[in-house]
Amino acid sequence: MDIKYLAKRILASAVLVSTIGCIEIEEPSVEVISSNKDQVSGGTARIDVNLPTHMTSESFKLTLNGEDIKHALEQKTDSNALSGVVSGLNLGENTIKIEALDASLEIKPVELTLTNHPIEGPIFSGPHQQPFYCSNDDLDSLGLALPDENCMTPTKVSFLYMKSDGTYGEYTAGMDRPEDMTKTTTSEGKEVDFIVRWERGTINRFIYTIAALASESQDIDSPDLESWNKKLLFYFRGGTAIGHKQGSFSMRRSLYTEGLKRGYAVIFSTGTATKTHYNLQLGGETALMLKEHFIKKFAVPEFTVAIGASGGAVQQYMYAQNHKGLLDAIIPAMSYPDMVSQSYTAADCSLIENWIDSKLMTDPDSHWKDWTRRTLVTGFNASNEISRQVYAYGLSHPNIPNGASECTENWASLVPLVFNPLYGTAAGVSPEDQASTEWTHFADAKHVYGVGDDGYANRIWDNVGVQYGLSALVNNHITPEEFLDLNYNAGTLKQESDMIQEGCPYIIENCFAIDPTKPIWPQQVDIWGARNFLLSDGDKPAPRASADPGAIENAIAGGMVNRGDIQIPTIDVRINLEHKLDMHNTHQSFATRQRLINFDGDASNQSIWFVAVSDSDAYIDPIPVALDAMYEWMENISSNPDKTVGENRPLKALDTCFDPTGEVVATGSTVWDGILDKNKTNGACTQAHNIFSNTRMVAGSSIAGDTFQCSLQSIESAISAGAYGNWEPSIDQISTLKSIFPTGVCKY
Repeated sequence: MDIKYLAKRILASAVLVSTIGCIEIEEPSVEVISSNKDQVSGGTARIDVNLPTHMTSESFKLTLNGEDIKHALEQKTDSNALSGVVSGLNLGENTIKIEALDASLEIKPVELTLTNHPIEGPIFSGPHQQPFYCSNDDLDSLGLALPDENCMTPTKVSFLYMKSDGTYGEYTAGMDRPEDMTKTTTSEGKEVDFIVRWERGTINRFIYTIAALASESQDIDSPDLESWNKKLLFYFRGGTAIGHKQGSFSMRRSLYTEGLKRGYAVIFSTGTATKTHYNLQLGGETALMLKEHFIKKFAVPEFTVAIGASGGAVQQYMYAQNHKGLLDAIIPAMSYPDMVSQSYTAADCSLIENWIDSKLMTDPDSHWKDWTRRTLVTGFNASNEISRQVYAYGLSHPNIPNGASECTENWASLVPLVFNPLYGTAAGVSPEDQASTEWTHFADAKHVYGVGDDGYANRIWDNVGVQYGLSALVNNHITPEEFLDLNYNAGTLKQESDMIQEGCPYIIENCFAIDPTKPIWPQQVDIWGARNFLLSDGDKPAPRASADPGAIENAIAGGMVNRGDIQIPTIDVRINLEHKLDMHNTHQSFATRQRLINFDGDASNQSIWFVAVSDSDAYIDPIPVALDAMYEWMENISSNPDKTVGENRPLKALDTCFDPTGEVVATGSTVWDGILDKNKTNGACTQAHNIFSNTRMVAGSSIAGDTFQCSLQSIESAISAGAYGNWEPSIDQISTLKSIFPTGVCKY
């Protein structure tokens, strides 16, 4: 049973009574079941009318804004209730009213006020972002008409069938059954022809698709409810982008075969793809509108499960927290807790590695020529065997040896996309829009973060008091002199108004237009974007930056931060690609688990699965396996509603690690011991996988990664508390620390 729907039905089934003498008379009720009553969109809504036992469908009058709508409803099987989709809603508030036709029943009229919003949005995500570019090529490839000024276009429905070679072919109702058509057996055990109803159109200015089995009927207007297993799968897409575009369609996600063959209906939107934008308030709104549309076209699903990787995983966690009932179960892959947490450590590692490179430029024999040492101060993996991108253009500094880190391969490129208002773009953007648009993650969601006095979106970046490399100092991996030098020179990011456009290698064309008469580093080759850093001038420490006033509070209140308020079944799956310096680092699953624990002390609703990679870089896809385990988990919840989510978790959904072929290496409640609780002996999966950290963890913060602005303590208090291990700073070193951290250091 869909959790949101179940909650509404429980409320609806509560008996409302009016007392006449000693006789209690039940009253009817009406509710919107396709969305929240104040978040209806598109001029239609699916409603339920629940009647007391002594009333019939002939004994009441049902109106919408005074017009009869009872003809739109049908009697539910085995229930004294009616359900249907009503249309003709006005923009704004509308009133649905039930009145008894038989005055002897003495039942007072019942009213429901619902608020209708335009199908192109918005509902609660703030004003439409401008400029906004339509994806005309994608719309054309889907057979959709050219869009209007809001990128909206009429819906189209067609049919496909699964061919024996694993591809889809076109299917027309009534045609002879193709010889290469396959069959599939759904999760309900029903064997059907693999024919798919494929709907596509636009909602909230984004392209959406709905796909579902349609072996029994190919009626364009009425979906086949017999082939559908009554469950819904929501596919969320990853990537990183900053809005201003409709987004690119994905055939693989729209027609997710593993879901369709099991009988799930599959929904997808370019507006729930972080490759399109990272405004999670807009994404959540789009997800709600798309599910609402599905319910009006099909029915309320028994449950809704979500899948998706990277940014698609972030969305699952965030929407499960922000919009209770939208999703009933999630399978986030290659996850992060949220976006803003990653922006902190991404900027940190660029600052730190820029410092390391500056050391090598003056001393090529420094021990920092070993790239793996960078892990000591950044926490991220690094390698002497992998070449960083700038080597491909023959532009590496002669004193910096071959090698790479997770920061060079991933996070450095994220920094300008998140912070630099000049860097971003959208497909087909005009020169005028390029110059006049603020291209940052924060500007993409300025409705959430707010706008500063300088006219730029607020940002939550803050590194005041952060002692970079602290644990490396405590563990004697770097000297006190290196620790002081790092923090004296690391610096921070410039304000947006002071930033300049990125150079090589961020803008590749610049790498092939090097002017030999001008300095290369960093004027032309600037791999860390250091021209947009505030650094030391030698006489005084590099400054640190505070978050804009109110930005952190706005981010939390606006649903951009994962607070751990996630109560639904979760299987967090991850391919361990640390050896490839992949940005989806292993500690992120446990960061989310720690936030779940911090919220209410319980993370029994989350399982963590890791898959190892073979020497030839082969590995199994764990999502179909997780999908089957989740089906059993949801069936358990339906059968045992008095048990908690954790108590209903089946054995096949426990914490697990797999080998590259999919064989279980270890499973159970102790396999990840030693990660969150360092006092425990490392579990079998902990031993099998390298779990790296990040810059803030090295600086002393928790693995949860949700401290965006730390509490400060004096240098003397930090020394007294033993923050520096065996190092006892001299008077001169204490003076240096105070010059670097005039307001104190972080007390995590």
